[in-house]
Amino acid sequence: MKAGNCQLKPTLLVFIIYLCFYRSQQFKELQVCSRCGGTVLNGSAVGLFCSLSAGRIAGRCCMGNGTSDFERIIGLDLSNCSLNHVEYLQEASTALLIDLSQNTLINISDLAFQGFIELNDLILPTDIACPGGNSSWEKVERNEGNWRCKGQKNMCNQTGQMSVNCPEFSQCGPFGPGFFECSCADNYHGYKCLREGEFPAFQVFGAIGASTLVLSLLLWLTQRRKAKSL
Repeated sequence: MKAGNCQLKPTLLVFIIYLCFYRSQQFKELQVCSRCGGTVLNGSAVGLFCSLSAGRIAGRCCMGNGTSDFERIIGLDLSNCSLNHVEYLQEASTALLIDLSQNTLINISDLAFQGFIELNDLILPTDIACPGGNSSWEKVERNEGNWRCKGQKNMCNQTGQMSVNCPEFSQCGPFGPGFFECSCADNYHGYKCLREGEFPAFQVFGAIGASTLVLSLLLWLTQRRKAKSL
């Protein structure tokens, strides 16, 4: 038992270091908040929402605390940003409200909001349909010249249990407007959730964390050497 514990501790330590490094980098690189100039206005939809949620304005984002006390994006205001297409928005996948109004958008792929399971209010120009279709929302209404998609629906069946498209030993869960995902039930993992037993998390993530940490250190050393040679 003691030998096993000693072998586990370095792996766990590397994994924790990796998580800390990843989270610190994540919050330094929220480029979506500076996607266009200016900040969230107090009287805008996101501004009012942010005030009611006791959030913090950061560029075009409203930041709020998550369940782990880490700040996360809860509102995103990209209105009037001269956008004609929507690119990568995954940094704002935790947002509850997104405003894309007053833009000359041509279309938006449904995949743009895949994984946005908390998105409950989306404001779009009138030429753009709600992602996933109207059936993916509790209410779709025209408001102040924009479409407002409110109340994202759960795409799993009405009992909240397994979707017919999910394999055995799995559960259905929401995965953004018009999407669902199948996650393995307790004590099952692997391809189509056919492997029974606990997933070897420490071995897998420990190896990933160690390799990522080594690569990051090598990259840092390389950049430092280049800087000294200049």
